[in-house]
Amino acid sequence: MNIKPLADRVVIKMQEAEETTKSGIVLAGSAKEKPQIAEIVAVGPGGYVDGKEIKMHVKEGDKVLTSKYAGTEVKIDGNEYTILRQDDIPVSYTHLTLPTKRIV
Repeated sequence: MNIKPLADRVVIKMQEAEETTKSGIVLAGSAKEKPQIAEIVAVGPGGYVDGKEIKMHVKEGDKVLTSKYAGTEVKIDGNEYTILRQDDIPVSYTHLTLPTKRIV
């Protein structure tokens, strides 16, 4: 992928969260909630936005949690990505394993 976001923009690829019921039934994609876990695939250079200097605190390869409906979804070369501002990423982590969400 050859995307270069501008200013304080970040391109992320959402991770598919497998959801299962207590009995072990895997739910279809249409029954799942929108995932909030993503990996950063491209980061803008930062710079000045509205007269304020923006330093980028995330880098390619970081895992992040995002707001459910943040950003703009795009499809490039058959892959789905989301472009959003760094401000829309409340949490970045590197060595955290999140459990699979279970539905009661």
